[in-house]
Amino acid sequence: MQGRKRKARATIMAAGGVVLRSSREPLIAIVQLRKYRHWVLPKGKINQNENPLAAARREVLEEVGHKAYVHAFLGTIAYDVGDRVKVVQFWAMRAVGGSARRLMPDVKAVEWLPLEQAIKRLTRSREQVFLRSVGPTAIKAIQRAARQGRMPAQAARHSRNAHGVRTRISGGGEQTIRARTARAR
Repeated sequence: MQGRKRKARATIMAAGGVVLRSSREPLIAIVQLRKYRHWVLPKGKINQNENPLAAARREVLEEVGHKAYVHAFLGTIAYDVGDRVKVVQFWAMRAVGGSARRLMPDVKAVEWLPLEQAIKRLTRSREQVFLRSVGPTAIKAIQRAARQGRMPAQAARHSRNAHGVRTRISGGGEQTIRARTARAR
């Protein structure tokens, strides 16, 4: 743009989690966004006066429907969103207990998949690369904590809560939670 200075836009700060659930093979939560049907890691913008770790916990609760025990910081992804940069910080987390709340309206589904299947299911290549890089570290952090007895009790494998969110395990070991809406009934 000649003769004009381009105004710098503020960086979008976000946080999320690589959320695991224990089973024979550790399973990782990925969420399907309703609007674009993309499969992504649970994450979202940091609210004003909120620290990144608190935002990550909140986003996991809103998007996955579970409270999470935080184990370790995993890393950061930065990418362009229009004319701004978005920076997302991620932590290794373990889902605690059964479903604690209804999924956010913009989340269509949550799937719990083994690491390689989760990587393949993610829509965005930057998240595939990130999960391929940090997934083994997240799994080791959770397993190490379990061996040292630093984890809350395991949740039931099947549940349906009062909010209409159901959990089921398909034959291939995949666990899915689907939000029930008026349109889906």
